[in-house]
Amino acid sequence: MFKKAVEAKSHQRLSGADRKKLRRNVQNRFSLLTDELLDAILPPKVEITVSKFQNRVLVYSIEGGCPMFFDIDGRGNEILPTVFALWEAPEMLPSFMLKGGEVSRYVLGGADLMFPGILIPPQGFPSFSAGEIWSVKVPGNMAPIAVGFTTMSSAEGIKAGLRGKALRIAHYYRDFLWESAEGHYVPNAGFWEDVVMEDPAFLASGSGEEISEFSAGQQTNTGNEEDESALETASTSATDTKNGTEEEHMVGSMNELNLADDTNTEKQNTLSTEEVDALLDQCLLQALHTTLKEKDLPIPGSTLWANHVLPCRPPGITLDIKKSSHKKLSKWLQSKATAGMITVKEDKHKKEIVLISVNRRHPDYSSFKPEKKKAEVSESSGASSTAQAQSDKMLEIIEVYKPSIHNSAIFASLGEDKGKLYTASEASDVVFKYIEKENLVKPTNKSMVVLDPILCDALFKGAIKKGSAYPSEIHKKDVGSTFIGRMQPHQVVMRGGCEPVVRKGAIKPVQIMTERRQGNKKVTKVSGIETFLMDPDSFGSELQKKFACSTSVNELPGKKGYEVLIQGGVIEDVARYMVEHYGVPKRYIEVLDKTRK
Repeated sequence: MFKKAVEAKSHQRLSGADRKKLRRNVQNRFSLLTDELLDAILPPKVEITVSKFQNRVLVYSIEGGCPMFFDIDGRGNEILPTVFALWEAPEMLPSFMLKGGEVSRYVLGGADLMFPGILIPPQGFPSFSAGEIWSVKVPGNMAPIAVGFTTMSSAEGIKAGLRGKALRIAHYYRDFLWESAEGHYVPNAGFWEDVVMEDPAFLASGSGEEISEFSAGQQTNTGNEEDESALETASTSATDTKNGTEEEHMVGSMNELNLADDTNTEKQNTLSTEEVDALLDQCLLQALHTTLKEKDLPIPGSTLWANHVLPCRPPGITLDIKKSSHKKLSKWLQSKATAGMITVKEDKHKKEIVLISVNRRHPDYSSFKPEKKKAEVSESSGASSTAQAQSDKMLEIIEVYKPSIHNSAIFASLGEDKGKLYTASEASDVVFKYIEKENLVKPTNKSMVVLDPILCDALFKGAIKKGSAYPSEIHKKDVGSTFIGRMQPHQVVMRGGCEPVVRKGAIKPVQIMTERRQGNKKVTKVSGIETFLMDPDSFGSELQKKFACSTSVNELPGKKGYEVLIQGGVIEDVARYMVEHYGVPKRYIEVLDKTRK
């Protein structure tokens, strides 16, 4: 909204009646805003000015000071606070917490907030509806960096797979509204020119431990620093994964998502310490039976907690290790190791406990019967239709693999289909089934796998130089990646209700090129969008409306697809539009500006 400079048509002071009306509208719209905080934002005895812009937006400012609120439609129906007002009263709005300060670069660049950029805390998302006003914060910094409207409810976000846009940003730090303020400033040293990081003064004071990973308008004490850092490590580790395992981590985040309400809170508060201990044991056994595989071992305790234990908790229950008798994750896992169910050791370098192995012959493990999770029922037909509309343009690319001549013997020995396409997880399961079947785990070192002739050929035949000896064993963590690297890669491309398309090999990226024509006139060419199941005619029509320019669609020679021509040099805008509205990953977009010398 304020990405580009917009001239104000007029400036005028508010009358006393209009000031009172503005205060009433603000108090009615923001229930968390107390009278004291409102007086700090809009002092009673200070003149307030209103600026009218050409896009009908009204901006209310302290005379000679900073803008505090802006009205999008100019009718008082959509009043939002500026970052200056939020810096005075950070608690006036619930807020999304980013996964890290580096993510703020995209928000400050004008992009809307996407679900993958939001940090999901162990207790899960609170409930929210579409169209609510939320702010955006960075971990370790209490000052919000942006404000906007939620594009869908929390329930719809789950049904959309935690993909797509979560918050439509209306205003952010360093946009034109911030720049235009007289004496604009930053609230702390964490606010840099192009990124917002932790506030050094806030962290140095020790108050950083009181920041909730996901703020809902109030602060909560996270308690033990060790457990908090472990959970943050587990939450942020999903962002560092490669494309092959991105889907697996996203599913893990969905399972961790629970909608908080008053009923769930009351139920959690009634749990005794003994009941929390029993619930912990139940979730651990459920995870050991259902989600934790042998190939995952050894596994850090924080990853075990975030990706396996938490997703196995009953719906509506917030599992808090600090409310148990153990108080710490490490002590709880050590107690299970003492009982003989698991084997753990401490990583002295990372100072974290690691799960080494599972005793699947333990009486508690053998007697436990895992539960099958029931599919979630749609809350309403309206919510379902809204979620469907939101996901119509959602792009999903899944990397799959086909057995090759190198490892087909592994699939044949297990009776698996050699012509089937497997995900990375499924292919890894196949090779570990073979290892388990042939009992190839080294008895003296459980983390190593002994190579028999069939497995050795599957992993290394043709890859070892002549004259070099073949290895006799391999570390367990390297088996899956080496096995998958010997298979034939394919890509499954899916979008909305379209039929999935399987493409062999690597995906060819979209090419966006700007060149000069007829003197100084520029034209932007876009080709290769069919790979991502995008309709050229619809795409061209959307760009025509978006950039108010002429577009045309031409068929490329040799039936190599279509080319969309856009009037003007809009190469960066087109690339951003494809990322935000069609979900095309940036790594699949190639840009070339031939107008630059």
